[in-house]
Amino acid sequence: MDISEVARRSGVPASTLRYYEKVGLIRSTGPQGVRRRFAPTVLDQLALIALGQAAGLSLDEVRSMLAPTGAVNIDRQLLAAKADDIDATIKQLRAVSRGLRHAAACPAPSHAQCPTFQGLLKSAASGALARKQVARKVAPKLVLKRGQG
Repeated sequence: MDISEVARRSGVPASTLRYYEKVGLIRSTGPQGVRRRFAPTVLDQLALIALGQAAGLSLDEVRSMLAPTGAVNIDRQLLAAKADDIDATIKQLRAVSRGLRHAAACPAPSHAQCPTFQGLLKSAASGALARKQVARKVAPKLVLKRGQG
């Protein structure tokens, strides 16, 4: 497939495909200097890249799981650690959500008199909520979609 077909089928812009090739995430099969051509397996590689990014993996981390041939070599420890991070984030977000829902429906005459809301404010003031936000923003992510095909 040429680069325009890969872009159309994957939803990944040609400029991103060229970048992925430059950093070693995917490989074209044609000679340098002509229109890039890719094996059909590149669509699976792009799906793996998108899945890795959705999970919060950096491109370097995703690259470490792709052999130059395109074969996948999953780092199970990395995935388990990332899953633990996601679980911790979910736990924290659930607590925040419960606190906000309570504050929205709290029967106390004032939020200053609500112990649940005050606890949420203390967590925010201590930086506990901001630390999780920063951890998620460390590696910028590209939003990719898998096309029909």
